[in-house]
Amino acid sequence: MYIGAIEAGGTKMVCAVADEQLRIIAQTEIPTTTPEETLARLFGFFDHYSLKALGVGSFGPIGIDPKKDDYGYILETPKVGWTNIDFLGSLKKRYAIPFAWTTDVNAAAYGELKQGAAEGKSSCIYLTVGTGIGAGVVLDGNIFQGRAHPEMGHIRVKRHPDDYYEGTCPYHKDCLEGLAAGPSLEARTGIKGQDLAQDAPVWEMQAYYIAQALVTYTLTLAPEKIILGGGVMNQDHLLDKIRQQFVEQMAGYMESPEVSEYIVRWGLPNKSGIIGSLLLGKEATA
Repeated sequence: MYIGAIEAGGTKMVCAVADEQLRIIAQTEIPTTTPEETLARLFGFFDHYSLKALGVGSFGPIGIDPKKDDYGYILETPKVGWTNIDFLGSLKKRYAIPFAWTTDVNAAAYGELKQGAAEGKSSCIYLTVGTGIGAGVVLDGNIFQGRAHPEMGHIRVKRHPDDYYEGTCPYHKDCLEGLAAGPSLEARTGIKGQDLAQDAPVWEMQAYYIAQALVTYTLTLAPEKIILGGGVMNQDHLLDKIRQQFVEQMAGYMESPEVSEYIVRWGLPNKSGIIGSLLLGKEATA
């Protein structure tokens, strides 16, 4: 019997099967196209294995309250064709096994806490900065959620004095995601983030916005570790700028750990979500 996991992203879905010690024995990536086509390919992968449980970390927003009719659904999402899709329900119809169900960033935060950059801690925030911005939270060793899961990429931020860009978010325009996700870099400059020079002024804006969010998260939740991942964070100079801005914006108000130990890059690059989903899947069997 094996543990299965799905890291379901809007562009691709990473699927893995692992043994009881969570050693991955098979893994594949499936493009996220239509729900029907994507689910058929998911089934085509997992049907080859005798599954004991399945952990799913999904793009969202998603329904997480088991008492509500939309539990297990992908809700109002920018991903065309996926709004109000009963993703978890479709998987349950196929496999009569225990499931774990959460967001992709929650799964990544859990993976980082258990086996990554926050190993040995009891709390962390994982923030991914890429095409969008999302965050997962683990407090006292447990994934945090209330009536819904956190959507920390959509908090409002104070504008940089030199920034006149309207923002990419289709809902809020100038929320954190609208001003600091990957597409905002290209929209301002006409150049993709990975091709921008390190001294491009837009990086200062990027650091200003991300650090501002990290200050807000610290003042609200006081995690033991903040972990940054995603494609935009592949820039070493950006991490340094964020740390500097964090110290300046916090202005000595609240004691926090040494910034180089507190704000760190992911310890499981491109694996946080699938490892977290496997861990949650295994726990679902307990």
